[in-house]
Amino acid sequence: MAQPNVTLLVLSDRGDCVNTAALPQNILRGVILIIATALLISIQDLIFKLFSGTLSLWQVFALRGIITLPLLMLIAWPRGQLRSMLTESYSPWALMRTLFMTCAFVIFYAALPFVSLSTAGAGIYLAPIFVAVLSAFVIGERVSPLGWIGVFLGFAGVVILLRPGSDAFTIFALLPIASAVFYALAIITTRTRCHGVSAQALALSFNASLMIAGFVVSVGLTFWTPRADLVESYPFIFDTWSSVAGRDWLILLVLAALAGLIGVMLAMAYQAAPPATIATFEYSYIVFVALWDIVFFGIAPTVFSVTGIVMIIGAGVLVMRRRKTKPSVG
Repeated sequence: MAQPNVTLLVLSDRGDCVNTAALPQNILRGVILIIATALLISIQDLIFKLFSGTLSLWQVFALRGIITLPLLMLIAWPRGQLRSMLTESYSPWALMRTLFMTCAFVIFYAALPFVSLSTAGAGIYLAPIFVAVLSAFVIGERVSPLGWIGVFLGFAGVVILLRPGSDAFTIFALLPIASAVFYALAIITTRTRCHGVSAQALALSFNASLMIAGFVVSVGLTFWTPRADLVESYPFIFDTWSSVAGRDWLILLVLAALAGLIGVMLAMAYQAAPPATIATFEYSYIVFVALWDIVFFGIAPTVFSVTGIVMIIGAGVLVMRRRKTKPSVG
């Protein structure tokens, strides 16, 4: 595959300019990694949705982290990378990326019990469109007029998909869109500020953050008891910890393994090639979750959902493929 001429000039930690065209450009590796990652993420999200009636979101994050972090450390230890991984995982820009990723994942998974996987997927995969907008205003990459058409096309697709004001609309469908904003910020940070940080360190930082969030919110819920109606209506978000059976531990082990793989592969994909290219192929996730909706939940796509999803995918491809770049000022 031909490598596109993507040149971004961004400010380094020292304040000088860094030409991202000089960064490694392995398009094929990045595309393979992101499609495989999209498949694993879709499987993880399917498990979360199926599992949401058993344990609370915060309990899952906390217990999964207890398993995931030692696994990541065991992977690094034989290669003598444990110390460097620990040091890199708490560098300022790695922590900034972690904050964005944590917000994105918490918001997204909080919505999963209440919307279909396809709707959630379409919302979160507005991220490439937000990447285009943020690239224009944050790192000086100019979006062409055709690219801006793609941005508006994507948001029109969201309106058609969610149909605000209709009986089919739910406020929870807006959460994946908010998640997409944070995810786009994480993408930009990964590519422009975290290229020198190993994928393992980024995965460790992210999973540690989710685990801490799980424990902190769980402790908070023990001191602040939500109203009974909230707990009854939204147990995945407001319920306290429950007993963990053997089957639950097996599922948590699977989620931990998936979390470790996804964290590493996602970072590697965006380090391998420009985010504009990689983000386009992340849309394969929507195909996977649409299949899971049909197979596991018997949710057939409607004309509105298919139209909205196609518009969002088309907009994302349009934005990512038609952008032009210019140096940032400063």
